Amino acid sequence: MTTDERESFLAGTHIGVLSVADDGGAGPMAVPIWYGYEPGGELTFATSPDSRKMAQIRAAGRVTFTVQQEEMPYKYVTIEGPVLGYEPVDLQEYRRWSIRYLGPEVGERFFTSAEGYIRSMQTVRVRPERWLTYDWGKEFTG
Repeated sequence: MTTDERESFLAGTHIGVLSVADDGGAGPMAVPIWYGYEPGGELTFATSPDSRKMAQIRAAGRVTFTVQQEEMPYKYVTIEGPVLGYEPVDLQEYRRWSIRYLGPEVGERFFTSAEGYIRSMQTVRVRPERWLTYDWGKEFTG
């Protein structure tokens, strides 16, 4: 994929898979997660500051993140990069994610019902440094 294609694909609506090293000798943790990304910017996602996931992110200081299209033509984008920071969750950003992933009506209901928990989360910011992409359709048509 070109730079524009990969950034546009990452900015699309996908469930991402966050992977982070485990310093205890186990394999890396890999979990599906909602996220935000604007072309040229940082990847953001939110998680509980007390979670095992956050502990591993803090220890590793880097993550790998993958999004894919499961139907033909198959394609994926994987980024790897440093964690730039942690901050209180931006409620409006999380509301946008809720609507993005669940649709307007269900997203609003979910956000309203989970707002107390969402307030306790932290946003993690990651700078995409390394990219790995594949577009099956281009491979066989271009």
